[in-house]
Amino acid sequence: MMISKTAILVAAIAIAAALPARAGQTPASTTPPTQFLKLPGGQIAYDDTGGAGPIVICVPGLGDVRAQYRFLAPKLAAAGFRVVTMDLPGQGESSVDWPAYSPAVVGADIVAMVRHLGAGRAFIVGNSLAGGSAVWAAAEIPNQIAGIVLIDPFTREHPTSWFLLTFLKLAMMRPWGPHFWSMYYGSLYKSAPPADLDSYRAALVANLKQPGRIEATKALIFSSQAPCAARIADVHTPALVVMGTRDSDFDDPAAEADWVATNLHGKRLMVDGAGHYPHVEYPDVVARAVIDFVKEANDGEARRD
Repeated sequence: MMISKTAILVAAIAIAAALPARAGQTPASTTPPTQFLKLPGGQIAYDDTGGAGPIVICVPGLGDVRAQYRFLAPKLAAAGFRVVTMDLPGQGESSVDWPAYSPAVVGADIVAMVRHLGAGRAFIVGNSLAGGSAVWAAAEIPNQIAGIVLIDPFTREHPTSWFLLTFLKLAMMRPWGPHFWSMYYGSLYKSAPPADLDSYRAALVANLKQPGRIEATKALIFSSQAPCAARIADVHTPALVVMGTRDSDFDDPAAEADWVATNLHGKRLMVDGAGHYPHVEYPDVVARAVIDFVKEANDGEARRD
């Protein structure tokens, strides 16, 4: 289960009041043309900035699209990285009606993307559900994953009450499901929501109204992180955990960040005041951390060689 009871109650009561956007929340003026990776179960939509720098593959959480990285990706590209942003199966511009939806399936899609790009080694940035997917990929192809950045990640199972399960099953039904998701999604920005949040949420609603997309989101919500959690011990690549201090998806965000970082033998960064999307609320802070992490990991690899 990817949503906490506390978060649902917060979303059901009210949406956080709009606050001024922080510096750095300016999306790129141009967007690379959409490309598609064809797989046995469907096709995954992605963007690729190109270039010869370190490859960084950015994967959004459920119910969101690759444009989630509209503030972070340009900063990483400006630092000389080749940035690839990909949609989840059933979300964004990816196809629907996949045989299965789960964090492990997304992990397999990440592996396929790494191989498709011909990347000797790549870094993975995964938000929310895709944090577990990044763990799965790092365990699956350890020699090709240079490092993982997990932003407010779900990497293990969290207890969920039958009441919340029942409520979510009803809340995510058509025709109101896309609007409920938009309401909940808006509540996850705590102190510095982007200036384009209203239009972005409207675009998410329009996307989720398309056939099969809210159903894909619902399937991901009720999918299990257990297969990804089982592979944590197999991950030996450098790891960075980034967590917003006010993320209502976790009862104790700092404790969750500590648990993930400790079990991955990685580092953690708490972004003060941020909710579930610190890379959107405070892209400058997160970009600096990711850039430093990639450079440090590459320097360490070069010394070992």
